[in-house]
Amino acid sequence: MTLQATTWQTVGPYFRIGLGHLDTIQIVPPDTRGEHVEIEGRVLDGNQRPVPDAVIEIWQANADGEYDASGFRGFGRIPTGADGLFAFSTITPGAVPGPSGKMQAPHLAIRIMMRGLLKDLITRMYFPSEGLASDPVLQLVPEHRRPTLIATRSEGDAAKLTWNIELQGERETVFFDC
Repeated sequence: MTLQATTWQTVGPYFRIGLGHLDTIQIVPPDTRGEHVEIEGRVLDGNQRPVPDAVIEIWQANADGEYDASGFRGFGRIPTGADGLFAFSTITPGAVPGPSGKMQAPHLAIRIMMRGLLKDLITRMYFPSEGLASDPVLQLVPEHRRPTLIATRSEGDAAKLTWNIELQGERETVFFDC
């Protein structure tokens, strides 16, 4: 006897149809205060193949480290293309206090959804900045795995960052249980 997932157990082939109207490539308007950055990367499976039907949701604080303050939305939803590529523009968020009051380094909260994934994945993308060594959440991650959570600046352009999401394998992105 074999068991097979039914359509209600997966996101299904209708992922783009149901969520497409929510796509937000520009997280903040151009006149938003803060350091504007462009972030791009790819979602890759365990064999380093692109995942063409993932959606990445982002939540972030404003430049002062506040969520949903004075009209700042800080939310976006970005689909991957056929090559697994995603790209969006935003600002570098300010540091935010953690549950114990200790400041967390600037980061984006990330949720990944895709066809065939029964439970969404939760992770973070940290900005290559000061404060990483004392971030209380990052300190919970084994040191050799931390680079999977930190974006890198593009050579020659400080306003461009690269961050890939690897679902399995040697450089698997760290995902959090929530």
